[in-house]
Amino acid sequence: MKFMKLGSKPDSFQTDDNNIRYVQSELASDITVAIGDVKFHLHKFPLLSKSACLQKLVATANEDNSNEVDISDIPGGPAAFEICAKFCYGMTVTLNAYNVVAARCAAEYLGMHEAIEKGNLIYKVDVFLSASILRSWKDSIIVLQTTKSLIPLSEELKVINQCIEAIAIKACVDVSKVDWSYTYNRKKLPEENGNDPNWNGVRNRAVPKDWWVEDLCELEIDLYKCIIVNIKTKERVPDEVIGEALKAYAYRRLSGFYKGMIQCKDVGKYRSVVDTIVWLLPAEKGSVSCSFLLKLLKAAITVDSGDMVKGQLVRRIGQQLEEANVNDILIQAPEGESTKYDVDTVHKLVEEFLMQDQNAVIESAEGDQEVIEIRSLGILSDASKLMVAKLIDSYLAEIAKDRNLPLSKFIDLAEMVSSISRPAHDGLYRAIDMYLKEHPAISKSERKKICKLMDCRKLSVDACMHAVQNERLPLRVVVQVLFFEQVRAAASSGSSTPDLPKGIKDLKNGSYGSSRSIATNPEEDWDAVATAEELKALKGELAALRMANGVGGSERNGNDSRSSSIDKAAVSKMKGLLKSKKIFTKLWSSKAGQGGDNSGSDSSESLGSAIPEEAKSTPSRNRRNSVS
Repeated sequence: MKFMKLGSKPDSFQTDDNNIRYVQSELASDITVAIGDVKFHLHKFPLLSKSACLQKLVATANEDNSNEVDISDIPGGPAAFEICAKFCYGMTVTLNAYNVVAARCAAEYLGMHEAIEKGNLIYKVDVFLSASILRSWKDSIIVLQTTKSLIPLSEELKVINQCIEAIAIKACVDVSKVDWSYTYNRKKLPEENGNDPNWNGVRNRAVPKDWWVEDLCELEIDLYKCIIVNIKTKERVPDEVIGEALKAYAYRRLSGFYKGMIQCKDVGKYRSVVDTIVWLLPAEKGSVSCSFLLKLLKAAITVDSGDMVKGQLVRRIGQQLEEANVNDILIQAPEGESTKYDVDTVHKLVEEFLMQDQNAVIESAEGDQEVIEIRSLGILSDASKLMVAKLIDSYLAEIAKDRNLPLSKFIDLAEMVSSISRPAHDGLYRAIDMYLKEHPAISKSERKKICKLMDCRKLSVDACMHAVQNERLPLRVVVQVLFFEQVRAAASSGSSTPDLPKGIKDLKNGSYGSSRSIATNPEEDWDAVATAEELKALKGELAALRMANGVGGSERNGNDSRSSSIDKAAVSKMKGLLKSKKIFTKLWSSKAGQGGDNSGSDSSESLGSAIPEEAKSTPSRNRRNSVS
C-alpha cells in the first residue's frame, strides 16, 4: 500500500475521555472547534494561516465574543479534521488509501487552497492521489470504497470518477504487461510463500485474462456497475471475461446463488444486485453459460424482479438451452402454487428455443404485384434440437414425481418437442412410466393420451423388456411393444423388416375389426392396463414365435427365398396372435373378474435403475435374451 508522510514535528495531540482533544503545548488554547460531541482545544494562528473557512468562522465568533466554532458537518468527521489540524501544526501525519479521500474532502471544506498558502493540504493530497494512489490497482479499489461515505463532496471533487477510470484502464491493460500476484483464487503460489527452493525470482506463469474480477467483488453494486460500464465502453475486454466477472460477483454477493436457491437477507438489496447483473450482461450469445443464466432466472423469481428482467433472461436462455442440464431447469414454483416446479417458465424457455428455427418469412416487394417468399434454413442444428429433446424428456421424468402436476402440463410440454426426431424414446417412456406410477388414479382415456406421446418402435431392447412387464401400461401399448420387438428380432436375424400388420395398425389408429366383436366394449379393454396374467399369456406366445423365428434365422444364409417365406410366416403368426379368439377370450374374461386399474409393481421403477435387475431375475426376459 502506498503512503505519504507530511510534516516533521512530533505528534503532540492528546485525548481526554475520547471527547476532548488538545495539543500539548506551553501556550494555552485560544480556540475550540466543536464537531458533534468531540471538542478540539487548539490555537488560532496555525489553523487560520491555512484555512479560509476557519478564518471566517473565527471572525464571526469574535463578533459574538466567543472562541468556539462548530463544524459538525465537516466530511470525514473528527478523524479527518485531526489530519488537517496536524498538517496546520506541521506535525507528522501519514496519508494512505484509507484516509486520503477523507482528508481531501475535509481540506476542501476548510478551504485549504494554494491561494491561502503555497503547498497547502489540497495540493499535496491531489499530487499523492494522481501520482501514487491511482496508479496502484489495490489502492484504487480501496480509495473507491471509502468515497461512498463522503458523498456528495467526493463526487463533486471528481474523486469517484478518477478512481473508476483508473480501475477500468488497469482492467483493460494487456495481460502481458500486468504485474500480478496470484491472489485470484486466494491461494499463493509456492514461490510467493517462499516454499519453492527452485524459484529464481522470475514468475513464469501466465496471467489469466480475468485476473481482476475477484478484486472488484469487494465493491458495492452501484460502484461495481460504473466500473463494468466503463470497461465495456473501452471495448478491449472480451465479452467472456465480462461474463466471468458478473458470475464471480453474483457468487460473492448473493448467498446460496451457486446452489440455485439464494437466501434473501435483504430482498431489496438482492433485487438490485440481480437486476444490475442482468442489465450488464454482454449481448453476445455464449458470453455467459446457460447454467449461470438459469441461476439468475431462479434468483430473479425469488426476489420478485420485474417482468422485463425475467423476460430478458428467458430470451437469453432460450438461445442456448441445449447447454442446460436437468438440475438447471428445475425451477421451484412460487409460494402458493400447488405444484412443486414452475413448468410454465420451462415451457417459455422451450418456446423461445424453437422460435429460433422459424422459417417461411413472406414479404411483398414494393412496386411489384408478385409475392416473394424468403425461406431461412433455420439456425438450430439437429444436434442442438436432439439435446433439448433429451433434456425435456429427463425434465418430464423429474416433474412427473409431483402428484399435483396436471396431466395437461405434462402433455403440453412433451408435445412441444415431439416434432424433434430422436433415435430413441427411452427417456420419454421413463417419464410416462413415472407419471403413471405417481398418478395411479388417472382414467383410461388419460392413460391412452399420455402413452400416445411415445413411439413404441423407438424403444430400446432394455426399454421393451421393461415395458412388457409393466402393469401400468394399457394393453394396447403392451401388444405394440411385443410386436415391434419381434420386428426388430426379425430384422437383426437378416430378414427384411416385416410390414406392420393390420391388427397393429388398427391398434395405433383406434380402429377395431369384427374379429374383436366378442368383447362388449373393445375400446375400454384395449385402453385398460394389462394384468400379470395377460402379460404372461402374450409373452408366452411371443417367446414361442421368436424361438421359431430364431431357428429359421440360423438357416437363412445363402437361401433368400426361404428367408422370404419365414418373414411371411412370422407376420402370419403375429396376425394370428392378434386375432386369436382364444387369446382375447382369455384376456377379456380375466378383465371381467377384475375391477379397476392395477397400480403397478416394482418392475416399472426408474428405467435406468430397474431394467438390469429385472433382466437377471425374470425368466421370461432371460428367455427373450437367449433367442434374440
